[in-house]
Amino acid sequence: MMRTVSIPVNLSSERFLPLMAQCAEIFNAHVDWALVNGTYNKNKAHQDLYADLRVKYPGVPSALLQTVRDSAMEAVKATKFKRTPRKKPTSGLRYDKRTMTLRGQQLTLSCVGKREQVILNVPEYFKEVFENWSFKGATLTYSKHNKQFWVRLVFETDTPEFQPGEAQGIDRGLYHLATTSDGQFFSSSKVRATQRRYLHNRKTLQQKGTRGAKRRLRATSGREQRFMRDVNHCVSKKLAHQQAFTIFVLEDLSGIRNQRRGKKVNKWLSSWTFYQLEQFLGYKSEALGKRIEFVDARYTSQRCSVCKHIAKTNRTKSRFHCRNCGHQAHADTNAAINVRDNYILSTTVVSVEQGTVNCPDATDLIVV
Repeated sequence: MMRTVSIPVNLSSERFLPLMAQCAEIFNAHVDWALVNGTYNKNKAHQDLYADLRVKYPGVPSALLQTVRDSAMEAVKATKFKRTPRKKPTSGLRYDKRTMTLRGQQLTLSCVGKREQVILNVPEYFKEVFENWSFKGATLTYSKHNKQFWVRLVFETDTPEFQPGEAQGIDRGLYHLATTSDGQFFSSSKVRATQRRYLHNRKTLQQKGTRGAKRRLRATSGREQRFMRDVNHCVSKKLAHQQAFTIFVLEDLSGIRNQRRGKKVNKWLSSWTFYQLEQFLGYKSEALGKRIEFVDARYTSQRCSVCKHIAKTNRTKSRFHCRNCGHQAHADTNAAINVRDNYILSTTVVSVEQGTVNCPDATDLIVV
């Protein structure tokens, strides 16, 4: 289990901004080489580029140049040559144990010339991680907005053992951030109202176009993202700390934004932070000895959670009324129950014959 501790540091802009700019150029040079040669092999990149880059950038420490090479090759591998990863002059710079040393609260960083030494001011709520976890590496970033350097320290510890317990289905939506299979609702009305307000303010200031309007735009930049991050932290914390549940089952929503659903719905989907909520719930659950699982999202909103009958007409906005058995419920609650039941079914041990009879289309059954 890994965690990142972000701490502001006072570093010399005259030393580190030129270093970050040169490392960005080194990164982009490795990416260009990888695209031309059709490979992200680190050894081949080292053989072809290392000597020339050492001559071109003599001030960049050798170990730091190799760290940038590794970052570039990993970025190309992650994109599978479909995109061209690029770094800007102030993009983050990754450090490892060769280029960074942490002794107590004293941090040393490789730079042009001799290493930079700084004493960290560790907040109280980070003390346990900082003192008891194992230090693995860090990333140095720079905020142009307030001209502040940040060091993101990465720590690792043993993952708590999984605690067996009940599964809870969670349906994520536009009108409710999350709805659970036991009937809990986390409304998004406040979120949507805040997003509409920020959108209106941005449009108004952009149309005005004065110097004061531009200053106001810069001052408000990032506030909406911070608001949504706080909401997702609160929701995920409440879900993760439930005593009765140790497995949280979510729908697999990958690719949901690729579908065309109309201008209004597409606009909502573009600002929907379902993935961030998923990430927050994942690491909070892991720290408590719990976990999250994913199931196929198809038909969870159309299937009756009682008789399993599937029909589009079963759901009308937030109302669910099964045309087969007459079951009525809130549509999101019904979907959350189906999400939970899909996971339970996928982990049920059945024979081949019984699975074929009861669930002919299931592919996740465990065969004995």
